[in-house]
Amino acid sequence: MKLDILAFGAHPDDVEMSAAGTLLTAAAAGKKIGIVDFTRGELGTRGTPVTRAQEAEAASRILGLSARENLGLPDGFFRNDREHQLPVIAAIRRYQPEIILCNAIHDRHPDHGRGAQLASESCFLSGLRMIETLGDDGQSQQPWRPRLVFHYIQDRQIPADFVVDISAHWPQKWESIQAYRTQFHDPESTEPGTYLSTPVFSNFMEARAREFGHLIGVEFGEGFTRERPLGVREITELL
Repeated sequence: MKLDILAFGAHPDDVEMSAAGTLLTAAAAGKKIGIVDFTRGELGTRGTPVTRAQEAEAASRILGLSARENLGLPDGFFRNDREHQLPVIAAIRRYQPEIILCNAIHDRHPDHGRGAQLASESCFLSGLRMIETLGDDGQSQQPWRPRLVFHYIQDRQIPADFVVDISAHWPQKWESIQAYRTQFHDPESTEPGTYLSTPVFSNFMEARAREFGHLIGVEFGEGFTRERPLGVREITELL
């Protein structure tokens, strides 16, 4: 299945928190969207890999994804090396996306920065025909290199190179985040409290989206950084 946009996340819920509005906006424009999670989030304090998978499935339905899969890399211990690059390369070749969205270039959680490097380098390597990967049918995959790689902004503030207006899709984005009931604020939960599970963090996520929106004169936005200069066919295309 060819996708227009493929979003990578080190953990289930990374994409929902930082790029779901952008995916929803693209889907509303008729684009095919998908997510590949690197790990099952098995080191998380709250929930289990089983409940996390169920939550990811619920979020996928809310987002209307054409595809989602989990590579099962080790949470907290994956590296940007050949062993971990190969399954990422195989995923890129499987979905042949034009645009990749991936983790922040650096962040509070070390998996995020490593995830950014792993995704970015795998995008380049995926275009090399001498690297062999096999598809689900056991046949060799064809090389594929996405046109664009962007990094969404997560916990730590990073100056955005561009901001996507997600105002029309904010309620749906928030619903996809709330699908991860074990991870975020739930007054009925009896699990240990974490950095993410406080009302303060929920307020922060909304405030961050409002801040990005404010930068471009809209209500809600999502910010991204780029790896190379962006080309514009005609200058009035910019907001």
